[in-house]
Amino acid sequence: MSPHPAYTRNDPAERVVPLVLDSPHSGTEYPPDFGPVLPLEQLRQAEDSYVDELFATAPSHGATLIAARFPRAYIDPNRSILDIDTSLLDAPWPGPAQAGRKTELGIGLIWRVMDTGEAIYARKLSVEEVKRRITQYHQPYQKAVKDALDAAHKHFGAVYHVNCHSMPALSSRISEEGPGKPRADFVLGDRDGTTCSAEFTALVAATLRGLGYDVKVNDPYKGVELVRAFSDPLSNRHSLQVEVNRRLYMHEKTRERAAGFAQLHEHIDRLVRVVAEYAAQQGSHACAHGHDHGHGHDHGHDHQHHGHDHGDDHDHDHGHDHAHHHDHGHPHKH
Repeated sequence: MSPHPAYTRNDPAERVVPLVLDSPHSGTEYPPDFGPVLPLEQLRQAEDSYVDELFATAPSHGATLIAARFPRAYIDPNRSILDIDTSLLDAPWPGPAQAGRKTELGIGLIWRVMDTGEAIYARKLSVEEVKRRITQYHQPYQKAVKDALDAAHKHFGAVYHVNCHSMPALSSRISEEGPGKPRADFVLGDRDGTTCSAEFTALVAATLRGLGYDVKVNDPYKGVELVRAFSDPLSNRHSLQVEVNRRLYMHEKTRERAAGFAQLHEHIDRLVRVVAEYAAQQGSHACAHGHDHGHGHDHGHDHQHHGHDHGDDHDHDHGHDHAHHHDHGHPHKH
């Protein structure tokens, strides 16, 4: 089967475990109707370069790996569909829109600016082209992740989701902690313990620390739409965001692989193996406790119609430091 234009999905060939990984920001295929004013090299600074490659061995451990093919600067699959920047449009938006803090910064569902402040467009976008980006890229990607999670949960009674990202070595000019602050090797985000069990977060943190890495939890990245929309720990649906520091594996300005790439790739492979074994064990426990595999419930996470965007966006240091801002003006408390 040919890959979808919006994403690739790689499934395990043999043993299957209830583990799904996704890389929403590693896409490099720039659609011809993008029409930015900035050069490609500048736009590519928004990419999570090589993250899909770093986690590429996941299917060999029984997990499904989904990766976006399109770039997040075109439309961000880790945003609520409601986070529309109406200032970009040449006509009123016909559907619901609840612009949040990230849209105010110019980095909502469709980015208006780069984190350095340069405008991406020298034109207004039509309503129709924004709708097309949503229906052809954003919705198919989110549906692919949701479908994989739902299928695993239905079969095993539990599912574990790792949402994979990379982050700059230093904070940016509009990060919450101010510019130029060094980041940890890894940052794990579970939205203050609301998107997965504390045990799962602790397992990933301990495994990485055992490999010699500095790990922080929910500081400064807590997790965004993909972990929020599809998680429900009480129903054995666990989602965790993982941020990898780019200095471990690449040269940020040129985006070339660094000498540490191979070692990091090996260590991430070891991490995924540990997580896959844990997910398999938890799935077997859920089956043993008589979980009803037939319900396939949605938990109300119809992410296309939420009345609010929990858009504390994963910031890549593109200025969207989501650690302390709720997008709609009320405190981000969990």
